[in-house]
Amino acid sequence: MKKVCLSILLFIVFLIPISVEAQVSLHDQIEQIAKPAKAIVGVSVLNLETGDTVNYNGKARLVLHSVMKFPIALTVLHLVDSGVLKLDQMIHVTKKDMQKTYSPLRDKYPKGNVDVSVSDLLSYMVSQSDNDACDILLRVLNGPQTVQSFMLKSGIRGIAIRASEADMASAWELQYTNWCKPTEMTLLLQKFYQGKILSKTSTDFLYKIMTETTTGPKRIKGLLPDGTVVAHKTGTSPTNAEGLSPATNDVGIITLPNGNHLIVSIFVCNSTDDEATRDSIIAKIAKASYDFYNK
Repeated sequence: MKKVCLSILLFIVFLIPISVEAQVSLHDQIEQIAKPAKAIVGVSVLNLETGDTVNYNGKARLVLHSVMKFPIALTVLHLVDSGVLKLDQMIHVTKKDMQKTYSPLRDKYPKGNVDVSVSDLLSYMVSQSDNDACDILLRVLNGPQTVQSFMLKSGIRGIAIRASEADMASAWELQYTNWCKPTEMTLLLQKFYQGKILSKTSTDFLYKIMTETTTGPKRIKGLLPDGTVVAHKTGTSPTNAEGLSPATNDVGIITLPNGNHLIVSIFVCNSTDDEATRDSIIAKIAKASYDFYNK
């Protein structure tokens, strides 16, 4: 009996250092990628099936920008699940709703005066990161405070949604009022994917339009093998005259060839690097995480 116990003890003793070393290994890779950056880099990685996590500046408060459209979409779909809204419900869009901002919706309907379904507005906002669609949906929600309340109700404390796209465009400092901790964004993505926030129908719908995201092709997806399924949402700030970019972000769920699912939340904030460098940081971290967990 003593020999059996000793064997088990030795197995545990030797197993634990291997696990710790593995965790440090990915953390070190992320640190090596992030360290040269002229930016604050925040990363949170979670293997959904194993529960393994790796964080780098995971508790930092970092600027969201259009990543906020994921919590907004969750809030809209929660109201769909509650019967307050319907996906095929038509929302009247006026010319006043069409702001001078990035908006494929405005490009299609420059004069406004058109009815657009909630479903289509969500697709514009998530898949194409449409700023006008975002603010139209925020109007339907009666403002960012509704999103903030739903985040708190969903058990998310480290995400702040206080400004619309129009608000952020009106004053440089307002973009900093929308922030999150990378670990909290990963938690939100986990709860979403595991069906703890929305109905299955709404979860499937949002996941689908996230896989159809066209923005940020050189970020999470940039170095991954062709055909890799990634459901993600990007966020990109303007760059000021001094070359400062408050946010270059990408968060999402990667399906690995081994069948596991990897949540990655990567934020490159307050950076003076060029766009290609910022995108590359995200791509390299995503690829390192993909390779590590696809063993």
